[in-house]
This record gives sequence, C-alpha cells and structure tokens, in this order.
Amino acid sequence: MTQAEEGASRDELPGEPPTAQLLIVEDEPDVAGLYEGTLEAEGHEAETVHSVGNALASVDDSYDVILLDRRLPDGTGTEVLAAVHDRGLDVRVAMVTAVVPDFDIVEMGFDLYLLKPVSQEELTGAIETLSRRSQYDETLQLTASLASKRAVLEAEKPNAELEASEEYRELTEQLDELDEELSEITQEFESEDYRRMFRDIGGS
Repeated sequence: MTQAEEGASRDELPGEPPTAQLLIVEDEPDVAGLYEGTLEAEGHEAETVHSVGNALASVDDSYDVILLDRRLPDGTGTEVLAAVHDRGLDVRVAMVTAVVPDFDIVEMGFDLYLLKPVSQEELTGAIETLSRRSQYDETLQLTASLASKRAVLEAEKPNAELEASEEYRELTEQLDELDEELSEITQEFESEDYRRMFRDIGGS
C-alpha cells in the first residue's frame, strides 16, 4: 500500500467537518429518502433528483458534494460526471452504486466509489471525507481520488487480474509520481498544519 492510499483511507483532519450542500442522484425513492434523511440529520442540506436529465438540469457550483448512482432510468452516472467536468465545477463526487467496479473506473472523474448497500456510517463518513477534500488543492484532490480508486480495485479484484491490467499499472505509476511530488512539496512548508495535511493525504 502506498503512502497515498494510507492517507486517503484516513482522510481526516482535526475539527468539525463543514456543512455541505448535497445533490443526491438516485432513482429509487426509498433509498434516496434514506440518504437525504440521514444527511440532513447531520446538518447538511440535500436536494434529490431521480434521473440523469434532472441531474444535468440541476448540477451547478452551488453544490459541494454529489452522491451519484451509476445506473439511472435514462442513462448513466458517467453523463453527469462529464457535465461536472465540462462545466468546470469544483464539486466532489461519490459514486454510490451496486455495480462492482472494473478497471474502467480509473478514467472516471469521481472521488469515492461506494458499493451498495451503504450504511449510515459509511454515508456520513463519505460526506465528511469529501468535504475535507474540497479544502485541498488540485494535486491533493487528484491523489486522494486515485488512491480511492486503487483501494476499491484491490478490494474487489484478485491479484492476478490486477497484475494483468494496464489501467491498474498506470494508476499505480501515477500514484507513485504524485507521492514523490507531494513529499517534495511538504519539505517547503514549515507550518505543522501544512505538514499534517500532506501526511493525511499520503505525502510524507
């Protein structure tokens, strides 16, 4: 396990997590209602939509975090991810899905991948993690996203498939490069707050 993976798995900083503006994209009303009730009870503000079309009409820079189902009645969550990218939105995305991840997730622009069913603890923990990641710069956010992808692939794929995958090899190499870059950046800061943040993401 790389430094980045270790950091991403404990992606916690001191203090209370900020309140988040959430967009829940989930086609099952009962599931969406459970997510919304759980997260609003934690002090977050949530809006729910049930289709790709409604998500595309809603998503903008007013949201901090999107909880995104991968399969929806009128399309897939990748269409929403593309819109987030094309619109240049600074929003963290958790893919919340029953689809077991394959190596195609390496190229998808999400930050976390959660497999259903998701417990209340996992859900609230994901929002806390992504809210904190929003405070990081682009390099730190990218490192955390890639580390999360590597972790979920290692949890779901046998070693033989990992070793045979070109996508996995490239992912690992990119993480190694980012680890080295973050380690170098960390040395430029004397503030313990900065050093702690880089350690949390896996930089030193």
